[in-house]
Amino acid sequence: MSAIENRVTVHPASETAGANVINVASGKGGVGKTWLAITLSQALARAGRKVLLFDGDLGLANVDIQLGLDVQYDLGSVIAGQAALSQAITTFDDGGFDIVAGKSGSGMLADLDKTRMRQLQSQLWQLAQHYDRVVVDLGAGVEAGIRALTPRGGTTLVVVTDEPTSLTDAYAYIKITLKQNPKAKIRVVVNMASDRRHGERTYATLAKACQTFLKASPPLAGVIRRDERVPEAIRRQIAFLARHPSSDTAKDILTMAGKLG
Repeated sequence: MSAIENRVTVHPASETAGANVINVASGKGGVGKTWLAITLSQALARAGRKVLLFDGDLGLANVDIQLGLDVQYDLGSVIAGQAALSQAITTFDDGGFDIVAGKSGSGMLADLDKTRMRQLQSQLWQLAQHYDRVVVDLGAGVEAGIRALTPRGGTTLVVVTDEPTSLTDAYAYIKITLKQNPKAKIRVVVNMASDRRHGERTYATLAKACQTFLKASPPLAGVIRRDERVPEAIRRQIAFLARHPSSDTAKDILTMAGKLG
């Protein structure tokens, strides 16, 4: 029996590879994608789900840095053949979920060839069968290597802000994803909104462009209101829901997590 089989039991809802995966993506950096992936994982865990957060930001991983974790093995160790993917799991006790950390500051993951990337994807989907939800923090951008970890059966949350470049890059990401997989389950998350109405207007701008040019309107998964305490929590390397559990931003994340299940 393998180490992962000793540790957890295969979840029946995960038998379809990738169906329980939630990818967190963005067309550009600086929109709070990694913070959202971490906080969503914590919210899902609080709802009683068994959660794995997989840092798939190939080359610029920082989930472990944001949480102040010192991991024995990371994704770089797996790629280098120093550890199995199951050995790279670190339990984040304060958040109630497991993490596979990426390799911060390394370009080796971004340079993986297609065969090795498919192998990594296959290992991830096998690992996903042991969890209710797997949240994958994808790298920012539209390159094929970034989207390679995205399963056809999973859900992709595209994180966007009201900045024009964020909107245009999010549109580009959605366009390329739908071209590759017309049945892709894409949802939009508006982050750092001044209020809900402002977030809904931002979403409406993106949805109109998608409907006009792509004949598709990815639904709104949630509006996350801006909170100046988010950067403070990141600097202190503390999960936001543990630091400010009753804030409006926390409520927004918990509401979205409830809808995603």
